[in-house]
Amino acid sequence: MSHASQEDARPVGEGAPEHAPAPDAGDLHSGLPRLATGLEGLDHVLMGGLPQGRTTMVLGSSGSGKTLLISQILWNAAQRNEPAALVTFEERAQELLRNVETLGWGLRGAAESGLLQLVDASPRPDAEAPTGAYDLSGILLQVQAAIRENGAKLVVLDSLGGLFSQFDDHGLLRREIVRLRDVLRDAGCTTVMTSERLEEDGPISRHGIEDFVADCVLILRQTLANERIRRTVQVHKLRGDRHRHGEFPFTIAAGGETAPPDGEHNGIVVLPLSAARLSQESVSTRIPFGNADLDRMAGGGLFQDSVVLVSGPTGSGKTLLCSTFAAHGCKIGERSLYLSYEESRPQLGRNATNWGYDFDRWEQEGLLKVRSEYPENRGLEGHLYGIRRQIELFRPKRIVIDSISALERISTPRTFREFLIGLSSHLKRERICALLTATSPHMVGPAGKVGAHISTLTDAIVLLRYLEQGEEVGRSLSVIKMRGSQHDKHVRRFTIDNDGIHLGEPVREVNAVIGNIPA
Repeated sequence: MSHASQEDARPVGEGAPEHAPAPDAGDLHSGLPRLATGLEGLDHVLMGGLPQGRTTMVLGSSGSGKTLLISQILWNAAQRNEPAALVTFEERAQELLRNVETLGWGLRGAAESGLLQLVDASPRPDAEAPTGAYDLSGILLQVQAAIRENGAKLVVLDSLGGLFSQFDDHGLLRREIVRLRDVLRDAGCTTVMTSERLEEDGPISRHGIEDFVADCVLILRQTLANERIRRTVQVHKLRGDRHRHGEFPFTIAAGGETAPPDGEHNGIVVLPLSAARLSQESVSTRIPFGNADLDRMAGGGLFQDSVVLVSGPTGSGKTLLCSTFAAHGCKIGERSLYLSYEESRPQLGRNATNWGYDFDRWEQEGLLKVRSEYPENRGLEGHLYGIRRQIELFRPKRIVIDSISALERISTPRTFREFLIGLSSHLKRERICALLTATSPHMVGPAGKVGAHISTLTDAIVLLRYLEQGEEVGRSLSVIKMRGSQHDKHVRRFTIDNDGIHLGEPVREVNAVIGNIPA
């Protein structure tokens, strides 16, 4: 294979948008100056962004998202009208730019305008194998020329694996990579390099040297859990400053309703669930549930920012409670978002009509939005991001998630717990009253492991159970938790007819309730 010489340089240059998302104000600090990546969640994990004027190495196995990540960083820089340079060692530069156009990123336009300078050092298919001593002087000259051309302060090199595959003397190559790093650092450039790993849990880098030349190391992983791919990012090291520790899940949004094709919400979205802050302000405003008896049992209604769990066996009335809650919001002019993971939209609408709720009319008026989806369509990170985007687009006051236990079955206990933390913290931050349902695994017995996962994260718990009524089986309802408020602690008879929900007298005989109330 041949190598790019100064003559081989192919600098190539639709205008760039003028803005990109800024890092969270709470992540800014007095440490190293940072360059915001613009990737949602990543700047939070990095506590401000990439170390400015230093080198960051992005490591990951094939398909983990390395090239997507650096392309997104370049696009966000272009949106801020910040000049940058891209050096490719494996993939042709124009091919890389063409591949990300499907995400709405006009990097080719940025290159044509000169805002993004390209240095294509990828091997030519008809080139001969190198002979004799070799260094990166030719490539270094090209990079320096590109920086002078547009004043770039951001330089991305993708991927160093292309160099290791071409040359046997890795010791010499390491010295040359260090030289390249130092030249870019002396020029005041923030440098991002990528390189491959062979195993998700093996050595940090493939050749054992890539991570040592960098001040900051990001590791992208993709693991198989419950027959689904789970992607995470970890800050392995960041010399001289702080960062958030641990692995943080991320998803890749690529078009569709929850990621519009303007490019703003496409690409990698990091979801730092375990880093969520318990700093949301609480409000004392109450909203009616939609049933006067239930409002009285809850002490006057539900708090505006409360997360409410409705737990019960199948057929006990959970979906009716959800429909009543969403419908009442529409009746008083509040937007309601209904996310169903077990019933289709036509089925929900038909059942709601039987109880006098006109879902079709409210959807046409923009007061109701119903979305039905199988949980298996994507991972929990994708579902969480989708919920957040639906909230951002629709701005509801009420949200129903029916059911949360359907989402639990596609995950591990740890990822499900993290999902619930991320979901509840976002709902509270947006001050949305949320109704989440959980299905008990058995007709009798305790609420199951879903209730155990979420019970500490909820502000209220409504428990539905079957009730022995002579020779018939009826229903009962009890409010077993209402954080920050007094509530009716009786187990009450609960009936359903064509007019909806009716709560009766307290159940005097405790044994009449089939099943146990969890401690």
